[in-house]
This record gives sequence, C-alpha cells and structure tokens, in this order.
Amino acid sequence: MESKRLLECLDADFTRLREVASTANLSADGLNVMVPSCPEWTLADLVTHVGLVYLHKVECMRLGSHPQPWPPPGHEAEEPLARLDRAYAALTAEFATRTPESPAFTWYGPDQTVGFWIRRMAQETVIHRVDAELGAGVSLAPIPDDLAIDGIDEFLVAFVEYGSRTWPDEYTEILATADGRAVRVETRDAAWLVRPTPELIEVRMSDVDTAEAVVHGEPVDVLLWLWNRRDDDAVTISGDTKSVTILRQALTASAG
Repeated sequence: MESKRLLECLDADFTRLREVASTANLSADGLNVMVPSCPEWTLADLVTHVGLVYLHKVECMRLGSHPQPWPPPGHEAEEPLARLDRAYAALTAEFATRTPESPAFTWYGPDQTVGFWIRRMAQETVIHRVDAELGAGVSLAPIPDDLAIDGIDEFLVAFVEYGSRTWPDEYTEILATADGRAVRVETRDAAWLVRPTPELIEVRMSDVDTAEAVVHGEPVDVLLWLWNRRDDDAVTISGDTKSVTILRQALTASAG
C-alpha cells in the first residue's frame, strides 16, 4: 500500500476519532465512558494514548532512538483532546518534511524508514478509531478494503511473526504445544499461511490451501478479529480448533 494512500487513510481516521471523542466530551459522562475493547480504559485514556503515541513517533524520527524518559514528565497536566490535536499536527508536520524512504529509527528491524511509521500510524489510528466508536456507542465508520488488507498483513508479519522471533520469551508458554499445524487466514484475494511451531510463528503469503484450519471473512472482519475487536462469530472458522486456539493466544500476546 503506497504511503500517499496510507496518509489519506490516517487523516480520515484521525478526523473520525477526533469527531467521536469531541461529541462524547459534550455528553453528561464526557470522556469518562469505558471502552469495551480496551479493558480498564476510559475514552480519555484512549485519547491520551493516541496522542502520546503520535508524539513518541515524532521523537523516534527526530532523535533516531526511543525518547527517554517516556512519557515526558508532567504530561498528565495537558487536556487529552488538546494533546491529541497538538500531537497529530506534529506527526503530520514531521511526515511532510521527510520522504517515506528517509531513514528513521523503528522497533521493526527489517524496515528502518519513515514509511514504516506512516503505515504503523495509519493502522494504529484505524484500530483506535474503532475503539473510540465502541466506547462512545456509535456506529462504526467503514474501513476501506485496501487499508484492512494492509493491516492484516502488517499485524501478521510485523507483530506476530517478527514478535515471536525477536521476543521469544513472550511466546514460550503459548507455543509449548504447537506442532506446526498451519492456519490459513484469508479474505477476498489475499491469504496468509500462519504456522505456529514450538520455536516461533512462521507467516507467508499463500496461494495454496495447505492448512489444517482456515479463518475466512471480509477484510474489515478479519482485521478486527486479529486485533481482538471482533469475536469468532465475525469470521468463519473451520478445521483444526487447536491450531486456531494457539493462534488466538499468539494474537493476544502480539497485540500487547
């Protein structure tokens, strides 16, 4: 997915998140309503999180490393929506001064470019936009198929596979009973073969159905299922249930 298109999606989802939060802020409960998809978070916590994530990525690009300490001292004093506006302005300004190919520090070893952060922030924002809508009790705005398919790929490759290779201790217990049986995650014209083994989780694009289990659904449903924003009834699951259970546990670990 091209960076230009990702930036368009980022702006649309930020605008929607900001609109939902602003409207909720005018209600009797304000931003104190709970967000069901983020246990123990209020809408204020969610808005604070997104604002701090934006500012953190700005500092990653400027410093070439993780900013320390983080969050910055005294950040609690800033009103969540004001911080969100300031953070988004800083993030988009930083993107505007660089090209997607420009070098930038990221946590994902294979991609140390600004383009990684453009993609990551577009995907971060659409998921948390959904969280805001769920917290506010409003209907979910559509998620374009191209953004959803890109998000599925990013999550499976950059979070699940890379996470299991880079931070194996977080997956040791989950993968203890894995036996290499694969799960095919498929939607429209895209499919991924996800193979949990005792050592790591392998992910590759797949045109051939060679899996013991299949998870199938529309792009938006598969994306939200992967991020634990939709239950199993949002997708069609068939085949070996043990493999899907292991995958589900790995998804939760990967999402943090």
